[in-house]
Amino acid sequence: MEPVAGQILTPEYRENLVALSYVISVLGSFAALQCARWMIRPDGRTDWAMVAGAAVSLGGVGIWAMHFIGMLAYRVGVNVSYEVIPTVASLVAAIGLSGLALYLTGGRGKFRISGWLAGSFLAGLGVAAMHYIGMYAMNMRATMSLDAFTVALSVLIAVGAASAALWMAFNLSRWTYRLIAAFVMGVAVCMMHYVGMTAATLICTSAEPAGFLTLRAWRMEFWVVLVSIVVLSYVFWISTSRLVDKALTTPSPT
Repeated sequence: MEPVAGQILTPEYRENLVALSYVISVLGSFAALQCARWMIRPDGRTDWAMVAGAAVSLGGVGIWAMHFIGMLAYRVGVNVSYEVIPTVASLVAAIGLSGLALYLTGGRGKFRISGWLAGSFLAGLGVAAMHYIGMYAMNMRATMSLDAFTVALSVLIAVGAASAALWMAFNLSRWTYRLIAAFVMGVAVCMMHYVGMTAATLICTSAEPAGFLTLRAWRMEFWVVLVSIVVLSYVFWISTSRLVDKALTTPSPT
């Protein structure tokens, strides 16, 4: 039955998309952890390609793509489209703040506690900002109010998740440990997202607001998947190039 004006909307989730959001978060987190290990070259210089790879992997895939797949899983009984400008702004915020947090933590050649704490706080706020900007991008027949306590709890989860991810990025050397860390990070990012979604109360309105440059949900699916494929392909390419460079520059045993 079509909801009527004034009705509180009860959300439901598509379990397959919830599961996909977790898988995407794990893949993005693992790619970011891999890149973070190569951010500093043997001569001490910063490898900006690896910084970019880590930033777009964590911010663009592990956080942003996970968020919007989670949003596509979110069903409230009315049609939902997404404003392009805040959606793009949420992507830029996620990538930019993730990259800055990674650089503060270890991009200057050494893991520093002060940089880690600053980066964790900054990245956590970035994750939360991306999440709520992404929610603001929703265009639908409903008004949204947020519970302040749940919002604060989601921000604390985001800061905790960011601190764990940054510590693991620069303190775990074996790829198997980083893979386990990526699964843990995926849980933390998804927890922040789905806790944050419970902060919202939606009340149906009589008409959908006029939107400027909006995308329907099925188009969002296309763009999210495209961004994820491009980012992970890019990370695979630069990681492979770095491994080849290392192999070529390492003296062979005599």
